[in-house]
Amino acid sequence: MTGFEEYDGPGSGGGDGTAPGPGREPSPRIPLPRASVEDTGLPLPDLPGPEDLPPVPLDLPHNVLKSLLGAWALAACSAAETAAVEAHLGECGTCAEEALRLREAVGLLHQPESLDLDPGLRTRVLQNCLDRRPPEIPVPEWAAPYDAETARLDALLQDFGDAEWHAPVRLRWFARDTATSRRTTVAGVIAHLLSVDGLVAVALGLEDPLAEADVKDIGEAAGPAARTEAFWRASRFPPTRAVRSPWREQSHSLLRTVSFTAGAGELPVSYGDFTLPLHDAMLDRAFECWVHAEDIADAVDYPYQPPAPRHLHHMIDLAARMLPTVLAARRRSGLASPGPARHLAPAGAPGRSLRLEIEGSGGGEWLIPLDSPAAVGSPDHEVAHVALDGVEFCRLAAGHVSPAEAAAGQLGDRNAIRDVLFAAASLSRM
Repeated sequence: MTGFEEYDGPGSGGGDGTAPGPGREPSPRIPLPRASVEDTGLPLPDLPGPEDLPPVPLDLPHNVLKSLLGAWALAACSAAETAAVEAHLGECGTCAEEALRLREAVGLLHQPESLDLDPGLRTRVLQNCLDRRPPEIPVPEWAAPYDAETARLDALLQDFGDAEWHAPVRLRWFARDTATSRRTTVAGVIAHLLSVDGLVAVALGLEDPLAEADVKDIGEAAGPAARTEAFWRASRFPPTRAVRSPWREQSHSLLRTVSFTAGAGELPVSYGDFTLPLHDAMLDRAFECWVHAEDIADAVDYPYQPPAPRHLHHMIDLAARMLPTVLAARRRSGLASPGPARHLAPAGAPGRSLRLEIEGSGGGEWLIPLDSPAAVGSPDHEVAHVALDGVEFCRLAAGHVSPAEAAAGQLGDRNAIRDVLFAAASLSRM
């Protein structure tokens, strides 16, 4: 016997003990239970639950299905409604086009977010720790941006495989008002940062990375571009991921040394054709580290955020303070307008000025003297006003945005505005 034993009731008739007669339906047979499947040791049947069954599309009219398109685009329909709508979209071209437009609109409402942490989070966590337990040897405030930007770039690099290290990168800058570029790789960019950071290392009495790389055809007065080209030429093979370790070690050595060296901020650092005090050179290196980290992130299609606002402010301030000197050099080279002679100001005196307003986090206002780097910016002698977003201004100063493309609010003397925007782009270099 298989299945269930069947019991027909007393006698051989129906369930009430009577035989089924004409016109009467037989009484249902009542199955008697036997040993359960668990008792027999047989495997339990894998029966589908209600949630495993595919939804049955509802039979809805066209106008109702069309009214559901918005909810469908937002994934707010029930399973049965979703099945009905999607079945309808395969048959109705008008609704299919509308559904596509709605899905694209939903995508605009939900912008993808970076998985990276807020760039200011590290600074806030460290500051909270240091407030509770101050360090015996603190990192100087002017070296904090370099500390943060090298740490962020190192975090970006740590999971790179060989393919990412050899991804092509194009370095961009402006030379005599002309956009210039140089092709390299991610590893080549880190080699560039290593060689130029070496200028600070030499000023601090540390080992020059070019000497360690056995670069012999480079003079002591060589600038960033010459040092980088020499370092690349000295490499037997194109730079690989192995360059990350010496770059990290050098950045750590720089931070340790400036922290332990009292009064090091005014130490001169030679860039070949100009010199910066150490506190400005460290800001310059932080700025370039951020800019090239963005170059690397773009090359591997990875999001990368600007620096923390207070660090960004220090970088903008450095660029603004360098503009008068760059303007004077461009004027001597015939690249900037000479300006009206009657407004030229002696050293220390107020003169014609441009108000540079930087908007957004890290911004502020600077009065840029136009006719002499030794003059003093004065609101009473303001002849022009330029407003720029902070990150946009930094990308202009990095040579990643041309002066003509910089989205600037401009008011006043057009020649003065042009001169300042081109001077900002001239701050860039390889």
